[in-house]
Amino acid sequence: LYFIGANMPFVKVVKNKAYFKRYQVKYRRRREGKTDYRARRTMVLQDKTKYNQPKYRMVVRITNADVITQIVHSKIAGDQVLMAAYSHELPAFGVKVGLTNYAAAYCTGLLLARRTLKKLGIADAFPGAKEVTGAYKAVRTKANDDGEEEGRFPFKAILDIGLARTTTGARIFGAMKGAVDGGLAIPHKPNRFPGFNKEKGTLDAKAHKDRIFGAHVAAYMADV
Repeated sequence: LYFIGANMPFVKVVKNKAYFKRYQVKYRRRREGKTDYRARRTMVLQDKTKYNQPKYRMVVRITNADVITQIVHSKIAGDQVLMAAYSHELPAFGVKVGLTNYAAAYCTGLLLARRTLKKLGIADAFPGAKEVTGAYKAVRTKANDDGEEEGRFPFKAILDIGLARTTTGARIFGAMKGAVDGGLAIPHKPNRFPGFNKEKGTLDAKAHKDRIFGAHVAAYMADV
């Protein structure tokens, strides 16, 4: 027996044989706090009319020393990785320091996009953005196609951020922006990019561009 409150009676906690017989253990990755199965079910679920067509996700995970990006689709046997890119590979492309900041996340997403399109043999058809401006541009998918553009649709993936917080300016959105500029179609809105004004509902493209190029890091080093 235990006492709950000043004006409440004693309540007995019933954990008898019937309780334990009906107790169902949660999935291992839920017990470990690694997977949000409610979000995963939404991302993995595919229409029956699409006949086992893979539903791709762009998985972004950020550790203390690395930015991990992957193109993944689920099967009954488990998830299968189509392509991956890591920020610890960036020194080979000229980015030698700051491998976990917003700029590195952008570069990692860009690297993932180009690798994926090259593997699928459509890299020439979707060259991506010619210049980094930081501006928002809606991606072209079958769901929101206005009919103005012709030709095949770009490779589509859904952003999978795991248990990360979707705060404005988060690095996971930097990786997504890099992948979009690299030629992938990832449905998104600009309201989580750095430089977005919530009151006006507009994105400051210059502020976003400065964040992508690491201007905030340069300003800090100049002060130091």
